[in-house]
Amino acid sequence: MSPKAGLEKSRKRVLGMKFELEEEQQSIQRAAREFCEKEFTPELSLELDRKEEYPLELYKKTAKLGFTNLHVPEELGGQGYGLLEACLAIEEMCRADSSLGVAISTGSFGSELILWYGNKHQKERYMPAICRGNYLSAAAFTEPNVSGSDITRMETIATKHEDEWWINGTKTFITNATIADFIIVLTQTDSKVRPTYRGETLFIVEKDTPGLDTTKLHDKMGVRCSVTGEVKLENAKVSDNNIIGELNRGFYHSMEFFDKTRVGVAAQALGMAQGAWEIAFRYSKEREAFGQPILQHELIGCGLADAMTRIEAARLLTYRAAWLIDAGRMDPMATAMAKQYASKVAMEVTNLAIQTLGGYGYLGEYKVERYHRDAKITEIYEGTSEIQKLTILKYLLKKF
Repeated sequence: MSPKAGLEKSRKRVLGMKFELEEEQQSIQRAAREFCEKEFTPELSLELDRKEEYPLELYKKTAKLGFTNLHVPEELGGQGYGLLEACLAIEEMCRADSSLGVAISTGSFGSELILWYGNKHQKERYMPAICRGNYLSAAAFTEPNVSGSDITRMETIATKHEDEWWINGTKTFITNATIADFIIVLTQTDSKVRPTYRGETLFIVEKDTPGLDTTKLHDKMGVRCSVTGEVKLENAKVSDNNIIGELNRGFYHSMEFFDKTRVGVAAQALGMAQGAWEIAFRYSKEREAFGQPILQHELIGCGLADAMTRIEAARLLTYRAAWLIDAGRMDPMATAMAKQYASKVAMEVTNLAIQTLGGYGYLGEYKVERYHRDAKITEIYEGTSEIQKLTILKYLLKKF
């Protein structure tokens, strides 16, 4: 191969990795930014944070404009784009407001399981309603006695009785638990098989199913307008038609689901870091100390410069992980790296923003303290940062 041909091949490979957003993607990003800056108001966010109340009307409005269903095919009511475009919108939501951003971007949490593994009837039954904003969804994995990061065993049991499945068990820390129109529940359907995860199955349980009861959890550290609750099932009866994907393949479906949706969490963290940084940067240009803007003091100015460097690094990791999924080359190590690093950056940058604003940063009115409280959840849900590091290590051991 000639040097010229080699350079051309390298150029195409770099362009293929989408280090630069295409014009249409930039348009989606701008549209999402304009909408969120107008509609995600501080007054609404503070009110709902205090009330621990979900922004239902805002969710419906955002969904109808297509910002929550960019990755859903057009024939099911979505916009027909990919995960990268969805991440651009999530990033802008959380940049504008960390609490509202998380609440809105997780309003359809779990519905991807239907999109990716559901049958034709299930997709037509649930996805258009999700895309219109008429439905909220939830997915229940974590149990009181079982770590949320470990779904290899389930205490929630689904037992077959003639043509019905009777589900019994408790799930906790479930996003949208008390407001969801349907909950996707991971259960143990074969208790004898070893290892036990080979006997897990996913079921759709609608909110009016007898035996289903939900309770709201209160006093969370952050994302308070994103409703979290406990789910109890006592002989909740469903049929084979409620099974998502294959019987006893729920663990595998769930793991692939998390490998993909973790990129969305990285996008949330990325948006929080960006939003908090912008507040701190603007403040540092206006606030004076010792006769000059505090941005001119090296400790503050260089700290903000370093923070933006880390934000950009997190952005590239996140976009690359999303691009790989859209290209059909999903890499669990890439998604784990994106989530672990972006969430770490979000915690560090939001902390820096508070320090930059000083006493004002400690007040809710200036938003950065809430960005910091909200950022913490990105290190915990959909696999803790420790689990992400172990995932990265596992794949490194295979490569080297």
